[in-house]
Amino acid sequence: MSCCITDMRNKEVICQCDGSRLGSVDDVEFDIKTGQITCIIIFGRGRPFGKGCDIKIPWDKICVVGEDTILVDYRCTVQPTPPPKRRFF
Repeated sequence: MSCCITDMRNKEVICQCDGSRLGSVDDVEFDIKTGQITCIIIFGRGRPFGKGCDIKIPWDKICVVGEDTILVDYRCTVQPTPPPKRRFF
C-alpha cells in the first residue's frame, strides 16, 4: 500500500496513549540526503493573540497509517501557554 503526501493532509493524527486528537498533517520534513521523511508537522492552531506551537512528530513514533487516521506514540511536551492577562484601566 502506498500513500502520497497530499493524501496525508486529510488524515487525523490521534495519540495512541490517550486517544486525543492532535490535528491533521499540515507538512512533512524530510532528509534531503536520503530522501526519507523524518517527521510530520501539525501547525499550531490560532489563538486570539497569536499562534500555538507546532507539533513535530518523528517518523519512528508513527504506529499506523490508516485510511482516515494516523496513530502515533507521542506525548506532548509543550505546555499550553496561559492566555494573556487582561488589563483594566
